[in-house]
Amino acid sequence: MLTEQDYKDGQIILIDKPLQWTSFQVVNKLRWAIRKNFGIKKIKVGHAGTLDPLASGLLIICTGKFTKRIEEFQGQAKEYIGTITLGATTPSYDLETEIDQTFPIDHITENNIKEATSHFIGEIEQYPPVFSALKKDGKRLYEYAREGSAVEIKPRKITIAQFEITRIALPEVDFRVVCSKGTYIRSLAHDFGKTLNSGGHLTALRRTRIGAFSVENATNMESFIEQLPAKIKTT
Repeated sequence: MLTEQDYKDGQIILIDKPLQWTSFQVVNKLRWAIRKNFGIKKIKVGHAGTLDPLASGLLIICTGKFTKRIEEFQGQAKEYIGTITLGATTPSYDLETEIDQTFPIDHITENNIKEATSHFIGEIEQYPPVFSALKKDGKRLYEYAREGSAVEIKPRKITIAQFEITRIALPEVDFRVVCSKGTYIRSLAHDFGKTLNSGGHLTALRRTRIGAFSVENATNMESFIEQLPAKIKTT
C-alpha cells in the first residue's frame, strides 16, 4: 500500500482518460482524491502531455518530486489510433465544431489512401489547428478562433515515424501513428484529406503509448481512487 510519503516522494500513475474530460480535470480530480484521502493540504500533481477532451487513452500523471520528470516524458514518442472521416472539414479539424465544407470522395481508392501516408513520414512541417491552446501574443489560439479573428500561425517541425492505415470503409479511414512531441493528429487528419484532393477531419482518437508506457497498463480514475488506502488515524 502506498503511503502519503510515497506520493510526496513521487509516483507515476498511468490513467486511461475518458472522453469529455480535459487533462486538467483529471489532474484536479486525482490531486483532490490524494489530498482528501491522506488529509494533506498540498501535493504536486501534473500530467505529461495533454489529451483533448474528444480523445481517450493514456495520460501519465506524476506526483510529488516526480513532477520534475514531466518534461522527460513529454519528449518521448507517442502512439495513437483513430479515425479520419474524409469528404468534409471542420474549423477545429475534429468534432468540436460543425462541418464547414464538403468535398467529393468518389475518386479516392484504397491505393490512393495507402500511398498518401508516405507524404507524412519523417520530419515534416505541420501547421497547428487554430482551435488549439497554443499561445500567440499572450492569448490562446482558440480564443482568436472563437472571436472570428484572423491570426497568423507558423508551421512547426515534427516527426512521424509510422503512419499505418488499419481499416478503410469510406468515408472512414482508421489509422495508427507513431509521432514526436508537438504533433497534432487533428492537423494530420486535415492535411491527409487535402493530400487526397478532398477534405478530412478527425472523428475518433485514442492515445495508446508514450515511450515505454502503454495504455494496457493504465487504470481508470475510479479504480485508482478506490484503491487509495484510508489514512490511519492516530490518537
